[in-house]
Amino acid sequence: MLVPEALLSIGEVAARTGLSHSALRFYEAEGLIASSRSVGSQRRYARSTLRRIAFIRVAQKVGLSLEEIRSALATLPDSRTPTKADWARLSSAWRPRLDEQIAILERLRDELTSCIGCGCLSLRSCKLYNPDDVAAGLGTGPRYLLSNERPAAPKRSASARHDNMARASRPSS
Repeated sequence: MLVPEALLSIGEVAARTGLSHSALRFYEAEGLIASSRSVGSQRRYARSTLRRIAFIRVAQKVGLSLEEIRSALATLPDSRTPTKADWARLSSAWRPRLDEQIAILERLRDELTSCIGCGCLSLRSCKLYNPDDVAAGLGTGPRYLLSNERPAAPKRSASARHDNMARASRPSS
């Protein structure tokens, strides 16, 4: 049993973690953290709960769902707080997902001003990169941002290539 000084009130945990009381109660209801009760039936948290909450918040920040976080925490013996070794093991399992999210963010940064395959066809470049909304065949949403898939560039005839070269060699007016 923990000594009373080692336990934190819900207000102390909220102040230290930046979470609201309701968020802490929600995490507890979801089985992500646990508390004991004082004689007056007030929630009391072990100091190690602060690290567990930090783990939860970082996992949420990188895009993990509460179910994924719950599953990761369930691999810890006795529902204890993750140690450095636990963190290394759990976070290495997320690396492929993080790499995918980073790639999506980089595509968003680099391509948001061009055709993203969303189907709006409002940009001039859409006519080149997504003629007749061919990206719709790849799935829903902004297909070019969510994946590396791109439809094959339409083949141009020799006469079209010749016309483009002729236009490019003309002096501008």
